[in-house]
Amino acid sequence: MSFYSYKNAHSSSCPCSISGSEVLSGLNEKICIQVQRVYDSCLYQEQLSQQRITLVSYGLVPSCCGENDACTQPVMPITFESCRSTTTEGVIRNLSVERLCDRPCFARVKCQIDVPIDILFSDANGREYIGRGVVTVDRDVLLSIPDESIVPYTIEAMVSAICVSGTYVGNNIFELEICVTAILKVLAKVEILVPSYGYCEVPPCEEFADSVCDEFFSLPLFPQALCSDDVMRARNVACTCGSYQSTTGLGCSGQTLGSAGCCR
Repeated sequence: MSFYSYKNAHSSSCPCSISGSEVLSGLNEKICIQVQRVYDSCLYQEQLSQQRITLVSYGLVPSCCGENDACTQPVMPITFESCRSTTTEGVIRNLSVERLCDRPCFARVKCQIDVPIDILFSDANGREYIGRGVVTVDRDVLLSIPDESIVPYTIEAMVSAICVSGTYVGNNIFELEICVTAILKVLAKVEILVPSYGYCEVPPCEEFADSVCDEFFSLPLFPQALCSDDVMRARNVACTCGSYQSTTGLGCSGQTLGSAGCCR
């Protein structure tokens, strides 16, 4: 099973949502944890048109290259099929951080972010190839930068990209229209003191084949005759409660539950 299996619904040692007095109940210690603290971050999203990407390497898709295939070079014409980023970690180059005198704790951050992508294409014989390329975006932004310390901060980029369309123009170059997302983060590895509910209780794995009846057996034995606002809202049914027209079942409190989830 998992942390979120119905069998662990009432366990106090599993992650879950809490509210009210539950927030403080069970706190029994303060612990020191080592984490990456995010001091600041910013999101960049853009659709880039007519981006020329040169393949740095390519090869046949493994399933297309059998034992008797020669695995030769692609035969023209080449047809673009798709592309997307290969990792969420962008490569930052030419980084420049200039602190601002008129804005304490802020700095002008300039850099180039390389987003590795895989480009899928096919040749005239229907063979599928996959090539590696890099999309580069320039960033010039303002970020909050912490003061100097023994443990230095770092600037990292989380990236994602996917192609809308593409065309092969020759010499291992594709002209692509790409949707790019990049998040710049100011990070530092720190030790933070936090309140703790203790260690998690890790449940045993639940085998899929052995649990086909568990969900059915977890249902209540008899139908629940509840007609509260919360229950009707969860069902999100359309019904008429007397003269009250409802699309959510609200307004039925205090009445008995009729057919089709409506109150009468």
